[in-house]
Amino acid sequence: MRIRRNGCTGMEARQVRFLLASLLMLLRVLDPKVLAHQGCEHGHFTSSGECCEVCPLGYGATVPCGSTNTKCEPCQESVTFSSTNSATEPCWSCSTCPSHVAVLETCTAARDTVCATSCPRGHYLPPGNRSHPSGQCVPCQVCPEGYGATRPCSPSANTVCQKCPEGYYSEVKSSFESCLPCQQECGQNEVMIQACTPLSDTLCMDKELQILKRTEGEPRKDFPKRTPHFDLEGSVSPNTSTLEFVPPLAEDNSKNIIPVYCSILAAVVVGLLAYVAFKCWTTCKQKHQLAKARAGEMVTSPEGEKLHSDSGVFLDTHSLQEHHPLNKAHKIEPRLYTNLPPQKQEEVEQLLEAPPHGKDWRCLAYHLGYEEETIDTFGRGEAPAHTLLSDWSSKEGATLEALSTALGAIERPDVVENLNAPTEVSSVV
Repeated sequence: MRIRRNGCTGMEARQVRFLLASLLMLLRVLDPKVLAHQGCEHGHFTSSGECCEVCPLGYGATVPCGSTNTKCEPCQESVTFSSTNSATEPCWSCSTCPSHVAVLETCTAARDTVCATSCPRGHYLPPGNRSHPSGQCVPCQVCPEGYGATRPCSPSANTVCQKCPEGYYSEVKSSFESCLPCQQECGQNEVMIQACTPLSDTLCMDKELQILKRTEGEPRKDFPKRTPHFDLEGSVSPNTSTLEFVPPLAEDNSKNIIPVYCSILAAVVVGLLAYVAFKCWTTCKQKHQLAKARAGEMVTSPEGEKLHSDSGVFLDTHSLQEHHPLNKAHKIEPRLYTNLPPQKQEEVEQLLEAPPHGKDWRCLAYHLGYEEETIDTFGRGEAPAHTLLSDWSSKEGATLEALSTALGAIERPDVVENLNAPTEVSSVV
């Protein structure tokens, strides 16, 4: 029994030693870093293999995970934020919303600023360029009358305007409305007064209007042939007592319009005559003043004494005032740009649209005193040169001399020559 018991004990000891040896070999094969990584969920470790700490929401890493463990600090309210759990990311600066864009939620330590997703109505967000940096909403282009929006204004795109084609019109200025189809024809009981144009729809008028229907001397169709006669006491006369009373028709006031038109025409004529009389009186008064001034100069001079002496020479004051330099200067009137024929204005605009060496309408606008913002607004239209000269011509002092001076300053003698060249007059047969 003892020998058997000793043999079992030796077998068990050999098995225990074998298991211990196998365990030691397994521990030598496994890397200590691998065992450490199994408990680090985010996967960030120091150079020594230690699992780094993670900064929670609202905290940023001042010292990111690397040679040492992570060091965190809280973000500043409304200044910086951190919206993720990280061992390497610091606090980021809060964003600011562009102009014309509403702020939905302000910046906190754990969340960035939340802005509205689009610009307000009538504005759009253009791509980045020199004039307007990216992120700033700018006003959309407004289509004038006679033009429609082929692409309406949207928060991400500007308006695209196009002149209304034949058969369409637009009577409003808008960044959203397109051209409307014209009324093709008037009704059976209507007559066309004006055909459709890009600025207005077809204008029709009812044919049954009394002012168009009745002619001079034409009897009224609905007027009764016989009407009852009343005496002074209000009783019906015997000869009409059997007739049914028919109330008289409403008085036709169409004939009263002609005297009104005549009165208006007479007032206009009287006004014109009064204006002409006033201008003549002013001109005569100025001529008399110049004649008196010229006569005073001639009297004080020796030549005037000779003219007024007994030599028989007659002083013609009327001829003197006609040739007086002051009188000539008074008759010279400034030449305005608006008085140029439309053909000449169009030629000048075309020369400024296709300039040599970049000396276009923009250079002219700077010399005429326009701001850069206004010039950019003109440039967003289809005919910026026409828009510039139309706006400038409405101001005081918009003469051809001022325009020629500005064109000479930007070295455009070709435009000055075309501007002062005589206009060819074509006769209409």
